[in-house]
Amino acid sequence: MKKLIDKVYKSHQDCPECPSPKLIQTFFESLLGLLFPEHALNIVKDKAEIEQSFGALKSQFSDILVKNKHLHHGDGESLSDKFFDNLSEVFDLIHQDVDAMFSGDPASKSRAEILRCYPGFYAIAAYRISHEMYLLGIKMIPRIITEFAHSRTGIDIHPGASIGHHFCIDHGTGLVVGETTVIGNFVKLYQGVTLGALSVHKEDADTKRHPTIENNVVIYAGATILGGNTVIGENSIIGGNVWLTKSVPANSKIYYQAKMYNADNEITDVYVFRNDSE
Repeated sequence: MKKLIDKVYKSHQDCPECPSPKLIQTFFESLLGLLFPEHALNIVKDKAEIEQSFGALKSQFSDILVKNKHLHHGDGESLSDKFFDNLSEVFDLIHQDVDAMFSGDPASKSRAEILRCYPGFYAIAAYRISHEMYLLGIKMIPRIITEFAHSRTGIDIHPGASIGHHFCIDHGTGLVVGETTVIGNFVKLYQGVTLGALSVHKEDADTKRHPTIENNVVIYAGATILGGNTVIGENSIIGGNVWLTKSVPANSKIYYQAKMYNADNEITDVYVFRNDSE
């Protein structure tokens, strides 16, 4: 037992200022509840109280950054100011995503239902907020936020991904969006979609490893799209369970048909490609 105590004591001494995931989770949920009252414990009735709440959260975030200089290369207070200055744009982007989910899901009855019930909203909100931190060069904290959302929703979006406006996730369980993924505007993804990387060496970790999805693309459940050079052209539809490691042009429709028989009466998989621009 003494050896364990010594090891645990050393780990605590080596990490005296690391932000606890629970601290970051609490900060994120407090911020989400302030931005979206549907996630707040209490509805704020006074405008001055909102200003005070933002001030308190800004101060809390500044303290976290000042105490954890190893997580960034700037001034903690200044980074906190920049983050909160940029929140208005983040807020607008999330509302555009809500609009996309409302118009893209016939089952949705109201925007309030999306805000309160949809895992896609929660995951996208976590991504938008953490991505803003990521752009400011803040390390680890964005990952803590998106992994917290991942545990809540089953939706795994890396904060480094670049995602355009009016992003719609329908259902979403098992969805994975990798770090260097680029997603355009008005894109809709269903559950089980993987936008991932082909296997690369560790030294290639900073290269673009994940695909690019252009504007107005719909990707149905279970589709897997891999590779940094893979581009899905705009206005394309990728059917369920399709596996892609090569680019497809704009206006394409690709879908999967299973249990087709070849000339030797053997079962084979068939991908059907159609390009409406031809």
